[in-house]
Amino acid sequence: MSLLVVLAESTEELAPLLMPPLAFAGIAAAIFIALGFVVFSFRDVANRQGQGAGKSSDTHGAGH
Repeated sequence: MSLLVVLAESTEELAPLLMPPLAFAGIAAAIFIALGFVVFSFRDVANRQGQGAGKSSDTHGAGH
């Protein structure tokens, strides 16, 4: 027998998936969209914290 025939006959059977590949992609997309909404909800926090910190740093007298 040639090497090609031996390799073709000895291939392993793939394990079955729990759900179709598109379902895995859909779940991953839903998770990324949910995380995107979380990140989007905190988009202005640095600006709000910066304004509050700027006001308090003027009153403590550090001279910076």
